[in-house]
Amino acid sequence: MEPGVSVSRFDGQWKLLVRSLLCGSSGALTAVRVFRRQQRANPEMSLSVFIETLCQDEITCPETDAKLLTVKPLVCLFPALFKQNLLSFIYLVHSVLPRTTVLRLLKCLSQDPHPSPWVTALIRQLYRALGAHTEEPLYTPVCSQRLQELSQRLVGFGEPGGWAKCFSGHTVESESQGASGLLELGTQRKRKGSFVSLDADGEETGQQSKRMKMDICGGECVDAEEQSTKEETPEGSGSDAAAETPTGELQPAADSPRDALPEQMKIKELLESQTEWDQSSTELFKVLNHCDPGQVELICTMLSLPDLPEQTLPKLCSSLLAPSLDFSFSTAATLIKSLLLHKVLSLSEPASRCLVSAVASLCSRYPRPMCHAVIGPVLEEKNIGNLQAELLNRLIEGCLDSHYRQMVLQMTFKTAWSEAVLSVIHSLLDSKPDLNEELFTQFTEQLVTKGPQFTKSVKFAKMMLTVLTKYSSHVTAAHKHSLHDGLMVNETFLKKSLQAALKRITHT
Repeated sequence: MEPGVSVSRFDGQWKLLVRSLLCGSSGALTAVRVFRRQQRANPEMSLSVFIETLCQDEITCPETDAKLLTVKPLVCLFPALFKQNLLSFIYLVHSVLPRTTVLRLLKCLSQDPHPSPWVTALIRQLYRALGAHTEEPLYTPVCSQRLQELSQRLVGFGEPGGWAKCFSGHTVESESQGASGLLELGTQRKRKGSFVSLDADGEETGQQSKRMKMDICGGECVDAEEQSTKEETPEGSGSDAAAETPTGELQPAADSPRDALPEQMKIKELLESQTEWDQSSTELFKVLNHCDPGQVELICTMLSLPDLPEQTLPKLCSSLLAPSLDFSFSTAATLIKSLLLHKVLSLSEPASRCLVSAVASLCSRYPRPMCHAVIGPVLEEKNIGNLQAELLNRLIEGCLDSHYRQMVLQMTFKTAWSEAVLSVIHSLLDSKPDLNEELFTQFTEQLVTKGPQFTKSVKFAKMMLTVLTKYSSHVTAAHKHSLHDGLMVNETFLKKSLQAALKRITHT
């Protein structure tokens, strides 16, 4: 059956997901992005329906015998590349699927009379991830033989240590170590090494043993050579345990920095280096696109982003704001909070140009995450000072549109007011956000409730004067009565001006 005919069995959002899985070697990553966007649009969608459709029986006619009809699951009628991408996709999202649903899909795929080696390996890997342990190795006998031949060429057969040690027995650990290299979610990369020259047969063998990289979060991952390096170090025992439980790799928890993926270590080296960043630097941050908030938070901790020197912020933000990166709300909020919140709260002098530039650029690109990750927590901080207020005022005036100014104003209703918070509220009012009747009523209630603690505050009096002059059209008879009582207790030199401004509001 042609792929187009198979795709026609699906409708709506599932057809888009199927087409994503047919998009070459990057199909699994594309499918993850499509699925997450669909899930954000419709949180109640379930992949179980998609898998049930794939497991439905279809009547087909083999090309070798036009008169013979057979019944196969629909998934078996797709090309091998689709199955490979499908299994890689399921591996990344299987935690949100019922175990029985995934097992049924694996059972249907096992009915394929001529499965590709990749599909077979991925099926076995998923069985392990689901806790259905199997003693079958992930690699084929032919692959094992070629790897042994390669080890003989590199270090000599029978010599202790090195590659020969890796093939001294078919233990579950060694099989799990090779498992991560079997999941094809990234592009192939030619590796340059210091190996000795091979003859013609050796070159052919070397071609068969090219490594592939995959990041469990959804990008690229650990290649076989780096796994072997970890085995030969004392810390390797911790990595071995993690490799035996692929399901655990999908969880946000981790015990120590040694569990970091190579991409994270490369990012850390990049942040600590003094060299210029290029396009390849931006590519490293794509790993964040495919991580959940817990994993992003873990990565930020491992990278020590809260302690990152401010002079590094412009380069980092330039990479994070690249057009190729488009973070979800949760990812952006977690990243912004880790990177900026501590720096803003700990200001002891006016914010540096590097910090102001970083905060402004990220706020312009991700205004909602910035409001929830930095602006809100800063307003809730009891010890907020003028330095923090000045930085927030810059964001309000230069980066936030009317909708987000309303959001910040509503945030102030839930916080304790101080002189610094009054400065922020005054800046919000000066920016003239579109206040509807309900929001203005809530604001006037806050003015009346919290006014008595600011009877001698000139900032509070100036903010009241702004309300009575710039928002006079919003003031109703009920508002006017409430505000009049509040102005009676004011003890500043602006009291008469406030009363006169209130008296001039005649329409109700």
